[in-house]
Amino acid sequence: MTALDLDRDACYRALETRDARFDGRFYTAVRTTGIFCRPICPARTPKLENCIFLPSAAAAHQMGFRPCLRCRPEVAPGVASWRGSAATVSRALHLIAEGAMDGAGVETLAERLGVGARHLRRLFDQHVGAAPVSVAQTHRILFAKTLINETALSMTDVALAAGFGSVRRFNAVMQATYGRPPSELHSSAKTAVGESAGVTLKLPFGPPYDWAAMVEFLGPRAIPGVEQVEPDRYRRSVALGGARGVVEVRPAPGHNHLIATIWTSDVSALAAIVARLRRLFDLDADILAIDAHLSADPRLAPLVRARPGLRVPGAWDGFELAVRAVLGQQVSVRAATTFAGRLTAAHGEPLGLAGSPTDAPDRLFPTPEAVAVAELTAIGLTRARAATLNALGRAMAADRGLLRAYETLEETTLKLTALPGVGPWTAQYVAMRALREPDAFPASDLGLLRAMETAQGRPSPAALSAMAETWRPWRAYAALRLWMQGAPAPALALAS
Repeated sequence: MTALDLDRDACYRALETRDARFDGRFYTAVRTTGIFCRPICPARTPKLENCIFLPSAAAAHQMGFRPCLRCRPEVAPGVASWRGSAATVSRALHLIAEGAMDGAGVETLAERLGVGARHLRRLFDQHVGAAPVSVAQTHRILFAKTLINETALSMTDVALAAGFGSVRRFNAVMQATYGRPPSELHSSAKTAVGESAGVTLKLPFGPPYDWAAMVEFLGPRAIPGVEQVEPDRYRRSVALGGARGVVEVRPAPGHNHLIATIWTSDVSALAAIVARLRRLFDLDADILAIDAHLSADPRLAPLVRARPGLRVPGAWDGFELAVRAVLGQQVSVRAATTFAGRLTAAHGEPLGLAGSPTDAPDRLFPTPEAVAVAELTAIGLTRARAATLNALGRAMAADRGLLRAYETLEETTLKLTALPGVGPWTAQYVAMRALREPDAFPASDLGLLRAMETAQGRPSPAALSAMAETWRPWRAYAALRLWMQGAPAPALALAS
């Protein structure tokens, strides 16, 4: 069952059994109460004739239903089940989560996506069951509710962080949605907030989740001065608009969420920071569907059984990941990490954030403008590699949307490979991690070719591409499984 084809009987069975596998895939609006819930809601199961099954919280909100205060739809895992059939919708949802419609309309969002506003509304109606404006409003409401429940932020800061234009507007919308003022929605369980404590939030996901694999991949690639990776913690410096900060993400063994602590100079950046962390840790993947699809291949089936819940590590910033990919061309992971650390030390700015942990990363990755003009042979790069990075910096400085998830995989790879020194491997790798393209596949990667070697020999990139056809539309997840095969099984179980 997908969010695009809501079978009433199947939804009701999931509701009756409170089946956690369907959490985030649909919501139940109850006519008699005016409330909408998650499938796992502990409340008494309503009669089938009173239920309306909807593909998104925004669809329920648009119809006038209120979020349930018991199951809290704001903490449901995101499941981008429409990505395969409507990538434009997926990209739009990412932009909305980063605040693209805070103070802007559908026309502006559609222009950024390269489609017409009418077409975008039609796609949202088909795949989400709600208009983009309703999706943006619901996102603000549910994120505000999360902040109210999980932090001790003031109502003013909650309003700013959730993207409301004013505290008055925030109060009015929350009163209309929940039937009470936001000050009465407070939970007794609070995390401290302040310069030294940061803001701590839960990042829900649909289990299972292989945290160990995530840090095994990110650790060797962590940029000195920018990132710190330990078995039970990921930290990095961040810059987003005018905001600067540090983020820390930790596992919560036995639970269906990660724990993020955020120190930021501007509370209004919180929603965008959370959206990027969700992409970095691939929290919205429909992992059960992905694992089931890949298990149909005899070569991948044992890998899936050994490590269920393997996600594709994303990136905080597309430009940073692209630079890291170029530095990794034809050298070891360790050498590329060394070059990235030298680049940051020479051309990155000090973080300069008061109140952040004393042992936290203290530098920001260099900006495109800095890389565009830097003399990069001084850090040990060849002239050709330095020229590629200079060109990448110039291209990114001229077009900030170059490495954002606005276009199709084909359009993005064509744009990237037009840059000198950027080949298909680099373009596919960037698309896979920075742009969250689930079907990106660097077929010429030596590690993938070795992983598919048989007694008859190692396949060619063309032969590997042919083999990978059956893995569509999840070839990126297949690639990661092949890269990670042989790694030890996870020591931490995140919500089995």
